[in-house]
Amino acid sequence: MLMIRLSRIGKKKQPAYRVVVIEKTRPRDGRFVEIVGTYDPLKNPAIVKLDAERVKYWLGCGAQPSDTVRSFLRHQKIA
Repeated sequence: MLMIRLSRIGKKKQPAYRVVVIEKTRPRDGRFVEIVGTYDPLKNPAIVKLDAERVKYWLGCGAQPSDTVRSFLRHQKIA
């Protein structure tokens, strides 16, 4: 089953995240299918960039968003 969830990038103590489509059983930073956005929590306010077109496509294919990504989608009125 595919999930849309966060994958951590960035240095120690400076987190940044990619919003990725990934197989549910893969590790957090494992091999992903596609990058559909980014999340930078260190900015004030935090910056979330999502490719709405691709997110809608993957949701239509049956991918399930994680709780955090679901809140991003609601905030940007994508789903």
